[in-house]
Amino acid sequence: MPFDHFDFLAPFYDRVIPAAAIDEMLAHLDVRSGCRLLDAGGGTGRVSGFLREHVGSVVVADVSLGMLHEAAEKGGLQPTCSLTETLPFPDESFDCVLMVDALHHVADQALTVRELWRVVKPGGRVVIQEPDLRRFSVKLIAVAEKLALMRSHFLAPPEIAALFSFDGAVVDVHAEDFNAWVVGRKVQL
Repeated sequence: MPFDHFDFLAPFYDRVIPAAAIDEMLAHLDVRSGCRLLDAGGGTGRVSGFLREHVGSVVVADVSLGMLHEAAEKGGLQPTCSLTETLPFPDESFDCVLMVDALHHVADQALTVRELWRVVKPGGRVVIQEPDLRRFSVKLIAVAEKLALMRSHFLAPPEIAALFSFDGAVVDVHAEDFNAWVVGRKVQL
């Protein structure tokens, strides 16, 4: 079995990775009290742990059991072991879906975005935050992850936006210094 970087990193991941931009996430997600949030590829729940007070319930889906163990320790999160390409949820199960710094780690990015779209309700949003590959510093991180055998595949924000080729999809891209936010709004048809 290949080395699992995330099971190894799980116990100290939250201490090493900086806190997320929660206010910006809340604005992009357009959360409402009582809504159901999916944190896809959410690992330790580092991000959704901060969001849980703003929503009704939070499900953290990740393939790393070590990361999910850490998420379970936070309380108020519902860890679920799952690939993002084959989510075990019915269609239109969530009011909003979030994926932070994880799309470059999945095996099939197009299938992942299709699954995220499938499980979000009409009127909901899929928000993907990724390091902006157009930045030189992110290109260096991409090379470092390749050298660490992490099998990462970074996409530039317009490439991520192009994955939302669904009827009723309205997609916006917002870039900041290091990260980009791709927000897919599922318009009610």
